[in-house]
Amino acid sequence: MTLQERPVPSSHSVAIERLIQIVDTLRLHCPWDKKQTIKTLAPHLLEECYEFVDAVSSDVDSDCCEELGDLLMGVLMVARVAEDHQSFDLVSVCEEVGNKLIRRHPHVYSDASAKDDEEVLKNWEKIKQEEKADKGKKKSALSGVPSDLPALLRAYRVGQKAANSGFDWPDLQGPVGKVEEEWHELQEAIASGERDAMQDEMGDLLFAVVNMARKLQIEPELALRGTIDRFSQRFEYIEDKLGENLSSASLEEMDVLWNEAKKMKNK
Repeated sequence: MTLQERPVPSSHSVAIERLIQIVDTLRLHCPWDKKQTIKTLAPHLLEECYEFVDAVSSDVDSDCCEELGDLLMGVLMVARVAEDHQSFDLVSVCEEVGNKLIRRHPHVYSDASAKDDEEVLKNWEKIKQEEKADKGKKKSALSGVPSDLPALLRAYRVGQKAANSGFDWPDLQGPVGKVEEEWHELQEAIASGERDAMQDEMGDLLFAVVNMARKLQIEPELALRGTIDRFSQRFEYIEDKLGENLSSASLEEMDVLWNEAKKMKNK
């Protein structure tokens, strides 16, 4: 298959080259940047990822642009540090991910076919497992999910990978029934008063809800972030209205203000 690749505009090359030069200069002359290692930079890179997600949630293009720039700068700095230690460099990073994308998109770069996005994901996982087997790495379909992911996102990714391997309900009724089952088991655990049982059943219920969200094609991480933001806005409305009387106000008074804030948002 012959593909017509989009030429990279010269302005892109100039901007990226300028940023690379800035990162090089900081690495050479800034005391903070000079002392960084890949391990010390990793938490900052993770933080920049979260800040970008926050910007996406705010739906402000300028914020997204700024945070994506910070994330790109972090990637370039990690690559520069690695180059200083002669482990890898930016060129090898780009070549590696480019080769990977071509391998995992045979429906684009070869004669394979994929009728929809679900088949694309299944083929991706299959190729990924084959690559790991060739490298002698663990072959479980779940092994590619980072253990350091936030638990909600990790649960979603684990469910996705299991589903791509064929371990999934055929329709929404399966996860809905599982949520109801786990809810009843949690109630039984609460009635028993056994702490360990309550914790286990709470985890099972949360995992079941995440699977239901996956089946509905809803990102649970984004859904929960939205709920937290709405809760925070409504609670701040209560704080503003009650002021110093917040701690002495009754739950009924707070509930009235909560509903006011809810109605205002829905207008």
